[in-house]
Amino acid sequence: MRRWYLIYSKLRQEKCALENLERQGYVGYLPFIPVEKLRQGTLTLVDEPLFPRYLFIHLGLDHSAKSWGPIRSTRGVTRLVCFGMEPAKVEDDLIAFLKKKEAALRAEPERLFVPGDPVRLQEGPFFGIEGIYQMTDGERRALVLIDFLSKPLTVRVSPAGLCKTGLYPASLP
Repeated sequence: MRRWYLIYSKLRQEKCALENLERQGYVGYLPFIPVEKLRQGTLTLVDEPLFPRYLFIHLGLDHSAKSWGPIRSTRGVTRLVCFGMEPAKVEDDLIAFLKKKEAALRAEPERLFVPGDPVRLQEGPFFGIEGIYQMTDGERRALVLIDFLSKPLTVRVSPAGLCKTGLYPASLP
């Protein structure tokens, strides 16, 4: 019989730990979520671990199962998570649920800015003015609706020149 267990990895070495475990013949799982990030002034999709520093490993319990000994000394691995002397077991249903959710998130990644988000302009002639994020245009620019001289105005700015705020209402007055 095989069960899923939890592994604690070294800081930002989840992928390395998974690759090295798989090279040794272990079956592992590291759930990722695609997240939109600002990289060099442009919005890009980046895969990040759902649980930083944690990954799952599928291990057998019987005498013919692969030895658990090499896990601890695998590059990128800190330790097998235990409660007392008992390794932390993870139910198969949870792993199946995580895989299903991961697939759904890949279809619709988490965006850094979504329409309706309150933002503050951090550069340009409208520096410091708050507005409502509308969308990105085809030229990797963001469209932001601001209230300028008591009239709504749409401005195009670099996504790097925006920061989220929680102070502005969801729509302009």
